[in-house]
Amino acid sequence: MTRIFPLNTKLSLPKHYLLALIACLMTSHAQAAPSLKLQPWAQDLSANAVAFLPGEAATGRLLAGRDGLLLLDDQGRELSRFNGAFDSLDTRVLGANVLVTSLDSDRQQALLVSLDPQKRQWGTPLYLPARDFPVNGLCLYRDEASNLFVFLVGEEGRGEQWLVGHGEQLSEPAQRVRGLPLPPDATTCQVQDDANQLFVNEERVGWWAYPASSEAESVRAPVAMRAPFGDIRQVAGAMAALPGGMLGLDPQAAQLHLYQQQDQAWVAQARVPLTGLKEPESLAVRLTKTGAQLLLRDDDNGRLYQGDIDWQPTPVPLAPRLPNVAAIAQSEPVARQGDSADDPAIWVHPTTPALSRVLGTNKKQGLLAYDLQGKLLQELPVGRLNNVDVRSGFKLGSQTVDLAVASNRDRNSLSLFSVDRASGELREAGEVPTPLKEIYGICLFQPDSGELYAFANGKDGQYLQYRLHAADGSIKGELVRQFSVDSQPEGCVADDLRQRLFLGEEDVGVWTMDARADQPATLGSVIKVGAQLHADVEGIALYQSAGHDYLVISSQGNDSYVVLDAQPPYAVRGTFRVGLNAAARIDGASETDGLEVVSANLGGAWSRGLLVVQDGRKRMPEQAQNFKFVPWADVAKALGLP
Repeated sequence: MTRIFPLNTKLSLPKHYLLALIACLMTSHAQAAPSLKLQPWAQDLSANAVAFLPGEAATGRLLAGRDGLLLLDDQGRELSRFNGAFDSLDTRVLGANVLVTSLDSDRQQALLVSLDPQKRQWGTPLYLPARDFPVNGLCLYRDEASNLFVFLVGEEGRGEQWLVGHGEQLSEPAQRVRGLPLPPDATTCQVQDDANQLFVNEERVGWWAYPASSEAESVRAPVAMRAPFGDIRQVAGAMAALPGGMLGLDPQAAQLHLYQQQDQAWVAQARVPLTGLKEPESLAVRLTKTGAQLLLRDDDNGRLYQGDIDWQPTPVPLAPRLPNVAAIAQSEPVARQGDSADDPAIWVHPTTPALSRVLGTNKKQGLLAYDLQGKLLQELPVGRLNNVDVRSGFKLGSQTVDLAVASNRDRNSLSLFSVDRASGELREAGEVPTPLKEIYGICLFQPDSGELYAFANGKDGQYLQYRLHAADGSIKGELVRQFSVDSQPEGCVADDLRQRLFLGEEDVGVWTMDARADQPATLGSVIKVGAQLHADVEGIALYQSAGHDYLVISSQGNDSYVVLDAQPPYAVRGTFRVGLNAAARIDGASETDGLEVVSANLGGAWSRGLLVVQDGRKRMPEQAQNFKFVPWADVAKALGLP
């Protein structure tokens, strides 16, 4: 089994991975082969890798070899040369030019260089830093926000993703985004940009598909496996990605494999014999009106071949492209590894907004406080805090303080903190025990009457509503109402002005109800899990300004955020992602648990408010989890909000 599922692969495969593997097993007998006509091409050229020029109107080809990077016409005549010795090759359109990436064999470094195919001129190369592992292959990827990346495929399962540009510009220096565990004998990769899929070979096992997004989880699904578990007879070699499909070479069997994607699975379409070739390598493919055109190299004799095949995969439906909004600041990473950071709250300074603070929970440590640039100001190691909320003007004996309340998973209680209204300093202010067996979420409700209520929920769906009071200087909680939902909740937020509670049921959607303790706990649906909101439903926050009230919801299942009206009929205003900010060296946000938003003018970039989201996968560089700070003005612009 270790040959099929190496140690760096999760053995507990998700359902869609199992379906993909079953598809491989069920389709091991390929269908009748489409016709393929191969003929020698450019026989005098020494090549390690070949590629077609990208772009619908492009007719030239590129070659990487010991004589350099060569621009060729469709007859194989040399048009231009970039001197050196090179291996591996991939391209993308870069404005009017072509971006070429290859591996400098002498320096053992990946490089990027632009090519003007009209003027036949090469630009100045950009080298990635030398790695501490041998690089076998590389490939390019452009994401939905037009960020450009290079994937490096190394020996012993080493892989990396590097940010190298945005739009039509290269970034210097390149920035390492993340490490990626790959198969131990991987040699090559390809990316299908629109589907955000990275394909990597494992020579003695098969071909794999990975999510290519820089914020994606490092998981994989099988495209095809070696016999007896699939239709690959000998070796999974080079591959080429097309919309909805993949072509792969088995060099030892001299066969071309064709695969069609169907939902999350891959179905073998045909095995095509490569007659006359003994060890085909370096596959390049481009679509034509009637099929696809191929370029191959025979490693046995070093010759190049071209041909046409009368087959095209059927494009599959793609996830919608969402607008990306960048964070312009981020908190320092939390002091615990793993799933630690969880939920933020924003305390607004009553007189000097620039001195406001972002509170954040570390569910392995306690409560944290940051300034608006993300600098850590305070740590209160009070236990495993999950969610936190804050309200101003709480009567603590003879004093008026602002109060933060957090759910404490160590003691299944509410942990209370006073906030000094002048300095913003947090102090422990007491604890309210609850009968919940596994306390989870918390949110506060402060109606016009001046009372303060806390809603606490447990993983079993139970909600408890407490009235908080401290007339004698000691904070107490009086249980005034309880209700429940059918499955696990967490995030909730109260609309103090309209006396409404919004609460999330992770696998179901968002509900609303009357927040007043003396009213029936009747649930009404706001939005259900579906095309726009993907489970888990996590953080929920309320933006209120000049009559424009919006709910912001963490759609954890697809690393996005849904914005909808906070009043009936709860129209969806749009969905967005928090993408990476290359200039500020801030990665995007993914797998977000909690979030918070305020409309207060906090000055500067925060003049129209601040959105803070927890980042479940901290990258660029890879560190412990943290919180990302996003100007609300940029969210409003991206979604066309007033």
